[in-house]
Amino acid sequence: MSAFKDPEIEISVQDAAKLLDDGEALLVDVREPHEWDAGRIPGARHIQLEHLASQADSIPSDARVIFQCRLGVRSAMATKAFRAAGYDAVSMAGGIEAWHAAGLPMEPDDGYVADH
Repeated sequence: MSAFKDPEIEISVQDAAKLLDDGEALLVDVREPHEWDAGRIPGARHIQLEHLASQADSIPSDARVIFQCRLGVRSAMATKAFRAAGYDAVSMAGGIEAWHAAGLPMEPDDGYVADH
């Protein structure tokens, strides 16, 4: 569950999964490397939150971007910054913990949600 609770910038894991399955969004995982290595959402792109500003140009500004972290706090911060810059950005509510709890796929097969 996110600390922000802002329906304007958050989407559910189910809505995120549908957008990703339909090829209608890019998923950016802003967690730390050890979190990424433990388990991740298939197709996600990994850019640590601290490197996000320096790599912003590598994220298409004409695509919907879903930011994701462990619980939704870091991804909400990224979302707010990217929305301010004109991106169609949203945060995945509940982060990868909610994704995993919903039984949605993770990589590797034995992937798990690491502590932050």
